[in-house]
Amino acid sequence: MTPSATAPRMYRAGIVGCGAISRNHLEAFGALDNVQVVGVCDIDLDRARATAQDWDVPHAVNTVDEILALGVDIVSVCTPHPTHEEVVLKAAAAGVHVLCEKPIATRLGSAERMVAACEEAGVQFGALFQRRFWPAAQRIRSAIDDGTLGRPLMAQCSVMLHRAPEYYNRDAWRGTWENDGGGVLMTQAIHQIDLLQWYLGDVAEVYGKVNTYRHGGYIEVEDSATAVITFTSGAMATLEASTAVSPNLGIQLRITGETGASASLTEFPEGSDGRLDLWAVGERITVEPVHPEGVEPNVDLSTINGQLIPHHTSQVRDFVQALDAGTEPAITGKDALKSLRILLAVYESSRTGAPVRFAGSGASPGVDIPADVVTRVPAEAAG
Repeated sequence: MTPSATAPRMYRAGIVGCGAISRNHLEAFGALDNVQVVGVCDIDLDRARATAQDWDVPHAVNTVDEILALGVDIVSVCTPHPTHEEVVLKAAAAGVHVLCEKPIATRLGSAERMVAACEEAGVQFGALFQRRFWPAAQRIRSAIDDGTLGRPLMAQCSVMLHRAPEYYNRDAWRGTWENDGGGVLMTQAIHQIDLLQWYLGDVAEVYGKVNTYRHGGYIEVEDSATAVITFTSGAMATLEASTAVSPNLGIQLRITGETGASASLTEFPEGSDGRLDLWAVGERITVEPVHPEGVEPNVDLSTINGQLIPHHTSQVRDFVQALDAGTEPAITGKDALKSLRILLAVYESSRTGAPVRFAGSGASPGVDIPADVVTRVPAEAAG
């Protein structure tokens, strides 16, 4: 009789935070045969109970200690940004692996403590940047690695989005420096900043400006930003980001490599799968419309999150497979720390009016980003 293959390890997962994005984690874990969500947690116990009932989860609790006491192997952190550190540190101390929504923190010191705690505890720390799992995004990464594009020299990134006042007014923590940690850079463009550093590598210097043009009556943070980013390789990138756009123009990121070839990644409407709207290699240019006719440009947050579920699932599957293999997941807390450092440098540069130089980069003189920079309302945004 032939021995049966070893059954895959079963993992017990818990969800901390039952807000809108928790649906993506519940769907993603539910798509895996070797993961069972055994509990959900929220400071609003009624919301936790309703989520547990809707998703057939055995336990609903309202403290992190209670979710860890269920004997979970993995926790997904879906709480507001500044609360991530407490959850991650408690999970690490309990020997539990962590998947955390972006941004992992709003201050560098907090993020560094989270990364260090997971390393010391020997647990994996993954950060959700599901757009890296778009097939089009991975094709660009492959074109960099196989020499089709070669080493990137220049990049242009445009994040021009629509947000109505209701988006900020629905949750009291949104749009505040204390609880949101920032505006369009912290909450939306961080995904594209992650892609930029994934493609172009370590950053040497950031020069940026932020402002609040449209939403200043009900938010403290920036709704618009621009930046010039220089990388240690010598590559340069420009970034523009805004939630003051109507209608929504979506997101475009173009990379030009040392071979002279270029590729452009577009997300329009927001939340849809990224696609290659430009592939310019050799003597040929292949293009697709950036803004196809008849497409509704302004998409509600629920629809955006729902369309991203397949890519959440791909990343969660990668994380679980890494646990099985004893390797790091594709996107780690250290990767998330890089993106956070870049966007905080934009705030610091806007505040001081000087470029921010990254330690050890050999960049031109500027101001070093503080180790635990506190996001403050820049003078431009305050006006």
